[in-house]
Amino acid sequence: MNLNDLKPPAGQQKTQKRIGRGIGSHRGKYSGRGAKGAKSISGYSKMRGFEGGQMPLHRRLPKRGFTNGPFKKHFAELNVGRFDRIEGTTFDPASLKAAGVINKLGDGLRILGSGELKKAIHVKAHYFTPGAEQKIKAAGGTCEKIEVKPPAPIVRGSAAAKKK
Repeated sequence: MNLNDLKPPAGQQKTQKRIGRGIGSHRGKYSGRGAKGAKSISGYSKMRGFEGGQMPLHRRLPKRGFTNGPFKKHFAELNVGRFDRIEGTTFDPASLKAAGVINKLGDGLRILGSGELKKAIHVKAHYFTPGAEQKIKAAGGTCEKIEVKPPAPIVRGSAAAKKK
């Protein structure tokens, strides 16, 4: 068998519709799109949620609540049980990132209390859950909280002019 002997199975290849080739082709004049309207024009694309002129669902429903998206804090989270699988006894965000345990630090390192801890460790982090702190201290370790300086307040208007 050669490559030139290969053929697609019967019924796989369909002949293309030839549109706009005269009234004898049954797809002439309006090319199957109808006479008038938005859908008959080239480049037409229906808006998402369009319901034929009826008020769309996303506009009929009331608006509720709010989103805190732009101000949400993203922490690198790590469970206490994970420290048993990492070599060493002293851990801080820089050493954990170097070891490949956390990828992005974000707004800080948060230690969670899931899992068991069998060795005494010293951990520096921005936040400890009460359960995590309890487990670390029960294993003979210490927890050191890294203080985060809050951002300076934004001063606008006349207060900014008085400062100068």
